[in-house]
Amino acid sequence: MRSSIPDWEPLDDAAQADQVRMYDAYREDTPLARSPRGVTVFRHEDVVAVAADPVTFSSGASERRQVPNSLDPPEHAAYRAATDPFFGAERIAELEPGVRRIAADLVATAPETIDAVHDLGYPFAARAQARWLGWTGTEDRLLGWMADNHAATRSADRTRTAAVAAAFDAIVADQVQRRRALGEDAPADPTTELMRTEVDGRALTDAEIVSILRNWTAGDLGSIAACVGVILHFLATHPQVQTELRADPSGLAGAIDEMLRLDDPFLVNRRVVTCPAQVAGHDLEPQTRLYLNWTSANRDPRVVGDPDAYRPLENAVHNLVYGSGIHLCPGRPLATMELVALTAELLAATTSLSLAADGPAQRETYPVGGWRAIGIRLER
Repeated sequence: MRSSIPDWEPLDDAAQADQVRMYDAYREDTPLARSPRGVTVFRHEDVVAVAADPVTFSSGASERRQVPNSLDPPEHAAYRAATDPFFGAERIAELEPGVRRIAADLVATAPETIDAVHDLGYPFAARAQARWLGWTGTEDRLLGWMADNHAATRSADRTRTAAVAAAFDAIVADQVQRRRALGEDAPADPTTELMRTEVDGRALTDAEIVSILRNWTAGDLGSIAACVGVILHFLATHPQVQTELRADPSGLAGAIDEMLRLDDPFLVNRRVVTCPAQVAGHDLEPQTRLYLNWTSANRDPRVVGDPDAYRPLENAVHNLVYGSGIHLCPGRPLATMELVALTAELLAATTSLSLAADGPAQRETYPVGGWRAIGIRLER
């Protein structure tokens, strides 16, 4: 066993000022660090190992049941088998033209200088998700919720975050109740289909339907917006990559994955130790809460070499932006399609993207990564 796990405070001013560099420093000094909230795992090998062992490291770390995110085997597999087909290749291909139109409309009406997160990421996420789920007419409500959710998350006020979560559940419940009232006349969309989906031979309960839709939508709204900020900042500061992708956009999916690896906005996922265990040579007691630091692991030089080097082909196999193990994000095909659609339309409609000299440039703070606001100048 190694010496005791060193202490750290992920919420102190130094960490919040530049989370990525702080994680880089801790990762090189120590594989684990302990805070009052739990133990953070920094290195790629250890993060992957924990994610690959759901028996020892349970995903049941949330206060309330989240389907399927907080579920462990064998229960987890049944729900994934029922819901993964919603993200099949044929379905995503059918959705893509509509998402492209949303992206093209937003780019066409964008002013010369934008805040990539708020002016482009938020509305694109709300419109794309509403189109996918059949929630036409909810876009403004979703945008309002996104703003409230970000503010509540940053506040770390549990009462406030609980209220925001309840507000989103109400949005979801409205959609479910409307379809129940319509019966056989309910629209043929993924929301209606989910309500008719079975797990282990029984219909999903309303609580399970709401939980799944919350997972699909609440998480994806913020995720897509955060990704847009990271992608546009990278392109604005790497003109040569812009040139290459304009000339040949066929590699956009891999390029976007690599941009997100460099500055992963999805900081951590939680696990709970179920029995005496070891991580990176350190003994861990049962009930220890672990934080898998994806942002740090994605930049581990033991795996990717220079963490700041843009190498999409070489790093693709190691990329953890969408997680690892049985909880690998099922929505990855949808998210990739949406981000490729928006980036492709933006590159096609412009001759250059650059940082706005007088635009906002503010990093996000824990528990969110990436950019809170980033000004981008569009040259057409």
